[in-house]
Amino acid sequence: MQDSNRPQDAETGLPDSAPADAPEAPNLGDLPPHARTIRSYVMRAGRTTEAQGKALAELGPRFLLPYQEQMLDLPATFGRTAPVVLEIGFGMGDATAKIAEGQPDTDYIGCEVHEPGVGALLKQIGDRGLSNLRLIRHDAVMVLENMIPPGSLAGIHIFFPDPWHKKRHNKRRLIQSPLVAKLVTHLAPGGYLHCATDWEPYAQQMLEVLGAEPALVNTAEGYAEKPAYRPLTKFENRGLKLGHGVWDLVFRKKA
Repeated sequence: MQDSNRPQDAETGLPDSAPADAPEAPNLGDLPPHARTIRSYVMRAGRTTEAQGKALAELGPRFLLPYQEQMLDLPATFGRTAPVVLEIGFGMGDATAKIAEGQPDTDYIGCEVHEPGVGALLKQIGDRGLSNLRLIRHDAVMVLENMIPPGSLAGIHIFFPDPWHKKRHNKRRLIQSPLVAKLVTHLAPGGYLHCATDWEPYAQQMLEVLGAEPALVNTAEGYAEKPAYRPLTKFENRGLKLGHGVWDLVFRKKA
């Protein structure tokens, strides 16, 4: 619903059409066995426009953080001390830009692997004059492991991840217990995890997985009302007009 570059997740890191004997993704570290091959994306073809390329060249040096195996100094990264929220898979970045613009007292880090989306969001950073948003073009799982200090995040956003509709591919979904446990370690006490999906079976799985994480507590009785800070995307609006549902889940880390 968000766009074709919605955050992707796969046990193999390959699209549905990949052959069964295709090679698996590289090991991502010390995650439990199921999560070791989970990536937060699947590579998609896409062309970077001239405007996106210009934004990458002109704004990338300031707002695009290079991937490194070293923890970020978050106050130094933004030039101030403020709550920091990580978004996993921002697609073309329209919602991300609107959230950052509407919450100027919060700093945001967006992870996305697709160059057109990174370029598009950099352009919005320039157009909107945003100073509270930084981007990393790399797999979010590795960014979490190597760049985000434990207990440092006020929140994590995962909006409209790939639902992997086919039952045999459900295991490729990003929201699985091992990854959620890792996400929790990077949240500060009281920090929140906000997921949203337009696929009801995935919403049900999210509710079950998040509800089973002992360090999290649901902020609602089941699904949450859409928080005011999350804007409706054009794809979401189109779906709602067609009668499609959207489910938000907001859990907080216990103090």
